[in-house]
Amino acid sequence: MNTRAAPPAAAPGVPGARGPAMSGTGLHKRFLVKETRRTVEALRGVSLAVPAGALTALVGPDGAGKTTLLRLAAGLMAPSAGQLEVLGIDVARQPQRVQDRISYLPQRFGLYEDLSVQENLDLYADLHGVPAAVRRARFERLLRMTDLQRFTSRLAGQLSGGMKQKLGLACTLVRSPELLLLDEPTAGVDPLSRRELWSIVQQLVDEQGLTVVVSTSYLDEAERCAHVCVLHEGRVLASGTPESIRSGAHGLCHMATPPAGMSARALQARLLDAGESVVDAVPEGGKVRYIARRDAAPQALAGLLDGAATVPAEARLEDGFMLMLRQQTGGDTASQNGGGLLPAGAGPAGSTASVNAASVNAASVNTAPAIGDGSPAADGAVIEVRDLVRKFGDFTAVSSTSFSVARGEIFGLLGPNGAGKTTTFRMLCGLLPASSGFLQVAGVNLRHARAAARRKVGYVAQKFSLYGNLTVAENLKFFGEAYGLHGERLRLRTGEVLAQFQLAGQEDMASGQLPGGFRQRLAMAVGLLHSPEILFLDEPTSGADPLARREFWRRITALAAAGVTVVITTHFMEEAEYCDRIVIQDAGKLLAIGTPQQVREQAGGAAGMEQAFIGIVERNRQGGQP
Repeated sequence: MNTRAAPPAAAPGVPGARGPAMSGTGLHKRFLVKETRRTVEALRGVSLAVPAGALTALVGPDGAGKTTLLRLAAGLMAPSAGQLEVLGIDVARQPQRVQDRISYLPQRFGLYEDLSVQENLDLYADLHGVPAAVRRARFERLLRMTDLQRFTSRLAGQLSGGMKQKLGLACTLVRSPELLLLDEPTAGVDPLSRRELWSIVQQLVDEQGLTVVVSTSYLDEAERCAHVCVLHEGRVLASGTPESIRSGAHGLCHMATPPAGMSARALQARLLDAGESVVDAVPEGGKVRYIARRDAAPQALAGLLDGAATVPAEARLEDGFMLMLRQQTGGDTASQNGGGLLPAGAGPAGSTASVNAASVNAASVNTAPAIGDGSPAADGAVIEVRDLVRKFGDFTAVSSTSFSVARGEIFGLLGPNGAGKTTTFRMLCGLLPASSGFLQVAGVNLRHARAAARRKVGYVAQKFSLYGNLTVAENLKFFGEAYGLHGERLRLRTGEVLAQFQLAGQEDMASGQLPGGFRQRLAMAVGLLHSPEILFLDEPTSGADPLARREFWRRITALAAAGVTVVITTHFMEEAEYCDRIVIQDAGKLLAIGTPQQVREQAGGAAGMEQAFIGIVERNRQGGQP
């Protein structure tokens, strides 16, 4: 996350004379879970004040209570206890008065995909009673602000993910609100679209004095806000300026350059598993950014670094955030990252590997054999793509793409929304036939035997493709049988993945009722039930908080070390640093391929992967050579 291009700086944003735009005291919210007949407390005595005319971020792990708090503020539900005032109005007593003055963009905004951009704007203007006399000027401003002027006649269902988000934001603004509530507005959009969305939001704050409250999983976004509220398990851990929250990490942050022969991913694994010395570690620009424990013994830390050169680093909001979370969870880094455990038998077919992340060190982390252009040696490739083309009528979604992936390699597919990476991904999985070209996965030609190839791969979709009305156990049974597991083998594998993905005790819970982090674990367990050779992951961490992403990547590192080949699409550019190699696509064309270091060099020596990504894509769109 720390490699991303920073959103525009926020206005100073201190509470004005008009007082806080939103003020809560002792807020509680309880839900009854029908399946278990248990009461879940989403908010536990939350008190906060949101400055007027400024940008406030709500951050916290999955299940912290961020969405619940936004829904209370929008008057969509009432607190179980406590008081919440929005724009000086008791929202529980007069929700309609509040709703008439605010706009709310939920995670799954209700665009009508069979209506055009203009028709969606018209519909929301009708719903909010916007007078005809002001519509034309307002629509022109919103379309110009979101850069959708050229697409007014395009159906919403035909827009890219980033364009849909911008249209959703435009629809919430047709009423000119006094307060704007945004729930994860940039989840699932690429860095270019994310930058554009934040530019729009910042413009609203700077030029119109609009009060904006946004929940986000991107801590670099929160760092640019005037005010940040950190939530954890329904409680407020901290509330204040970004500086006040990162101050706890001052003097503890460092950048380490791995010694020769050790990858950044390997060094990060060593540091993460050393809970007694290190709070957090993440790859960044070929190095590892880590937070040392304040009481860490210098000799122990030096032993872990194994000769890595280190320099101090300035503390960031994410550092302070991670420090707070580790303190709340007891500081057990390894256990908070799922122990890094790989389910038994989750290696390549026939393997009975059981890998603990603590053993994934510099020697055991797989690095794909590479030739000069960053491609794996041909005889080690488990995926081979040559001149791959996919057309939809006259539209070419993927154009003459070629690459190969080695066994045990982590291979990333990156690109803006609508770049063609999802189409490429679906062809690799055998879910979509190629129009032309050669495509072989696990020794099987996908143009002739897609069903045979699918038996050798696991797949975790962006929305996890679970049956929400089925329990955890029922999902595992259904997918296990679909993969050809039956009887004792299915029973054993189910028990193994329940234990190793820490789902034991949740077997009777409907998957649709699980928090996002648990759904991710279940989706991974389902994808690995049949011990595939190759695991395909389609934006599996979209919307996940930093703690959940650390847990996820410790598992992926262990899988790769056991010989599983991993192909992943992601919009988190920090995650490209975990990959052995990456591809960047745009408009169906392959723009760059190689190790993260090679791609940064192709972008003119960019310091981070997000800068490299934006630079390569923008240069191509402006007609330059990638």
